[in-house]
Amino acid sequence: MFVDSTDIFISSGNGGAGAVSFRREKFVTAGGPDGGDGGKGGDVIFEVDSHTNTLARFRGIKHHKAKNGQPGKPKNCKGKDGEDLIIKVPLGTQILDFRNKELLADLCKPDMHIKLLNGGKGGLGNTHFKSATNQAPTYAQKGTQGQTIHIQLELKLIADVGLVGYPNVGKSSLISTLSNARPEIANYEFTTLTPHLGVVEVDMLYSFVMADIPGIIDGASEGKGLGLRFLKHIERVKFLLFVLDSTDSNPVTRFESLCMELQKFSAELKNRAFGIVLSKIDILDSKQDIQDIKAKLSACAPKASFILEVSSIAHVGTKDLVFAIADSLKAIDS
Repeated sequence: MFVDSTDIFISSGNGGAGAVSFRREKFVTAGGPDGGDGGKGGDVIFEVDSHTNTLARFRGIKHHKAKNGQPGKPKNCKGKDGEDLIIKVPLGTQILDFRNKELLADLCKPDMHIKLLNGGKGGLGNTHFKSATNQAPTYAQKGTQGQTIHIQLELKLIADVGLVGYPNVGKSSLISTLSNARPEIANYEFTTLTPHLGVVEVDMLYSFVMADIPGIIDGASEGKGLGLRFLKHIERVKFLLFVLDSTDSNPVTRFESLCMELQKFSAELKNRAFGIVLSKIDILDSKQDIQDIKAKLSACAPKASFILEVSSIAHVGTKDLVFAIADSLKAIDS
């Protein structure tokens, strides 16, 4: 099950209490204090796990706590430190304060890890409080309490290319043809209910990651359809690929509507590099229709890196599309 948003409570461990103890050995008449220090409470650490791409493991498990430090012991023995709590999350997970939505951490790099909460300090044993005027202290420090916080986990997929388009325009067919992704494909709206990632191999040395984002409809930026739930995944991609149905009555209007929804959701997307692909050309009646559509799109989208036509079913134009995307990504990275 794909889950990209959840909230949990996390707590670091409490520090162990210091010990009150006195040395008691045969032939030692005035042993003095020997209470050991308490152990430190466990920290809460988040790590990127490259083997998962969902937050489903957190569903139904709301509370996560590190181990407490152990109390100090006689003979100046320090209590054992509490075990750290290591929470593994998918690459691209953001950690926010649940109350005010403040961003606490953004795990956007492979092998990244961050300590979010420190464990409580262990208390000092009574041996630390010995002095010339108090050679037999009968008190020790308590350990400090750990921290607890309510957090929101938000997964934003990290990909090089994000497919953007209305439902049933051929995005799923395109990503299944170009990459190793195998999304469900059917002739009805919202076939894709979860984002899919696929690796597109350009040649032996170069590849890129493509994300199939569930279809956007008018009003998606206001929460209509699948709405905001999946628009957030577009924010991280380097390159936007608008997929338009060439058999649609007015693909140019569709493109303008998509641009408007993206801009309403995030003003930063306005300046994101993009290309346009016209799908389903195998069922188009006339090649002249394609040229007319491309001319109109060129006029309303002069910043497009390319405008290409493809047929995922007939594998027409797919190789040209892969090379065009690769060139655009290399230009962004250079």
